[in-house]
Order: sequence, then C-alpha cells, then structure tokens
Amino acid sequence: MSDLILVLNCGSSSIKFALFDADAQPLPRQPLWNGKVDGITGPAPTFGETGVTPGPVLLDAAHPYNAALQHIRARVLERVAQGSHRIAAVAHRVVHGGAKYADPVRVNASVLEDLRGYIPLAPLHQPFALEAIGALLQHLPDLPQVACFDTAFHHTLPDVEKMLPLSWDAWERGLRRYGFHGLSYEFMSLALAERHGDAARGRTIVAHLGSGASLCAMQGLQSVATTMGFSALDGLMMGTRCGALDPGAVLYLMEIEKLSLHDVGQLLYHGSGLLGLSGVSSDPRVLLAEEAGNARVQAALALYVRRIVREIGALVAVLGGLDMLVFTAGIGEHNAVLRQRVCNQLEWLGVQVDATRNARHEAVISSAASTVTVGVERTNEEWIAAWRAARLLGPAA
Repeated sequence: MSDLILVLNCGSSSIKFALFDADAQPLPRQPLWNGKVDGITGPAPTFGETGVTPGPVLLDAAHPYNAALQHIRARVLERVAQGSHRIAAVAHRVVHGGAKYADPVRVNASVLEDLRGYIPLAPLHQPFALEAIGALLQHLPDLPQVACFDTAFHHTLPDVEKMLPLSWDAWERGLRRYGFHGLSYEFMSLALAERHGDAARGRTIVAHLGSGASLCAMQGLQSVATTMGFSALDGLMMGTRCGALDPGAVLYLMEIEKLSLHDVGQLLYHGSGLLGLSGVSSDPRVLLAEEAGNARVQAALALYVRRIVREIGALVAVLGGLDMLVFTAGIGEHNAVLRQRVCNQLEWLGVQVDATRNARHEAVISSAASTVTVGVERTNEEWIAAWRAARLLGPAA
C-alpha cells in the first residue's frame, strides 16, 4: 500500500487539492491526481479534476466553502479507495503564521487555536484553511496535518522592511509587515535556481499575479522586500482588492460618508481593484475582451499595469538594480498582453520582450538585446506544501 500526501490550498474563491506519492524519492513535482473547486462564492461554481473538464457543481448557498470541502473529501476518498493507497498526511496552505511560525508545523488543537488569532489579518483565506483543519482534527484526529505558511518565506526581511511607520509601541505589539504568497515564492527560489543557475541569485523580482497579487524582491533567492504588508490588502491593485491606499481615504469613507467598519471591509476586500473600477469583472481576460470602447475598463487596466510598474520601480531601488524579472501565477503565467504592457513601461531599465516568445509563454521571453532576463515560471504551491510536510514528518508520513 502506497502512502499519499493530500494538499489543500484554500483560496479566497477556490479550493485546490492534489495528491502526491509520498513513497517516491524525490517527491515528484507532478501530483498523481489533482483538482479544483472554483468560483465558490459566485453564482456558478465549477469542479474539475485530472482528466475531467471543469463543470458545474451544486454547493449549499448558505455554506459554500463547507460544501466544497465535503465534495472534495468525497472525491478523494472515492479515488483512494480505487487503488492500494492511503492518505498518510494532509498539508495545508495557511496564509498567515504571524511572527511565531517561521517554519511548517504539525497542527494540534493548541496550534489551531493560535492560528485562529490571525484570522483578522487574512479574512479572505485564513478561516477556510482552518475550517478544513478543524474538521479533520475532529473526524480523523490521528491523521497528521501540517500547516505551511505563506508568511514564512518573508522571515528573512530586514527589520526596516518589516516596520510600519506607526508608534514604537505598535511595533512592540506586533503590528508589522509580514508579506504573503510565500509558498509560491519559495517554489520560485527553487525553480529559478534550477533553470537559471547562479544568474537567479542576483537582483531578482518575482511578480505573483493572480486574483491576489504581489511582488517579491530577492537577493540570493531570499526575500529582501515585498509589496504585501500587514495584510493581504497592501501593495498591488488586485482583482477585487484595492492594494496600497491612502489611509485618509478610509477615514473619509467612515467619517464623512458614514460607511460602517463592515462596509469599508467589504469595499476594500471585495468591491475594489479591477472589479470596482471597471464595474464589469475582476478577470483581466474578460476586461481585455471588452476594453475597446469602454472607458472604465480601459482605466481599470491602465491603473492595474501602472501599479505593478510603480512597485517594480520601488523594488529596483531597494535592490540597486535588476537582473531578472519573472512572472508567475494565473495572470502572470498566462496573460501575454498584460506582461507586454508591464514590460513596455520598463524599457528604461533595459527590459525588452520578444513578442513571439511572450505569446508562446516561453520560460524566457526577453529578447537578445534585453539587459534584464524576463521569464515566465509556473508556480507550484501544492508541491511546496507536500514537500515541506514530507520533510517535517519524515518516513513516518
């Protein structure tokens, strides 16, 4: 009987899952089987898995995340029962580990209670990962579970990057910049070294562009600066999140326009970004198709690109130059148009893109004349979580 590691990656609107062969050494990058429930909070959720095109799935409208988890659980158990396999461990992507958790940890009731304390810092993601962990602790208490943290990769940030310009006692109370998308960036640190060798160890910026988006500046393949901070609201403009925002605007909304705290939270997390500005969609593919003749869509896309360019410029200043720029995640890996628009505004840095390579989503899309290597690299958060869990648990997993 072979041992499998199940990975659950609970996002703000989707749950990805993957099964990895824990007996294979080294751990294969490709899962034996994977799938995804997408659009969980929307009107038309879908479910897809290896070999099956995504199709509609019926979820309880009152509790869609719990229903999605139950659907995945049923499919996983059905799949495992078809072969001589057993689930030896479950690895979870957990967005926030605070200052306490710099490494993956085996979860028990005490750790779970700790992690619930970080829900206010990541309300779009943290509750759903913890809901899955809690359900498994209750029903399968002997099954090892490992939490792998998106914040952990950024523990190498210097204090000057962690600090918020508030009072000193706020720093002592733990109000600080954490950084996110760490599992993706950790995978990039391995994949870029494999593909580019020592060239990747220089001044590198990775652009994780998905429904959530951030940038990470790396030197020696370690995080030295990043755009997300205290929460996953900071930094780049995103699908429905605002990104960096003058706090005076928040005060105005509450004091003058009389929005409640709840209403402000809904606006910043769910009603801003591409969706808020365009009034059409949070998906750049939809917006690009409707861009001609729609001034709001044009403005939304222009600001989306501008914010990426501005933040890249800031990180280049921190790094003292730029050797490599890499795009990853859903938009970064698959949207050649937006990659081209970003790079066009970085020509002053020596960035030049080969249009044919870019259209083909090749691993290197920069032209021969570019002084900066520009790449596209597929991220693999699920494998990083499985790999980390296998290392933590050892052969017993």
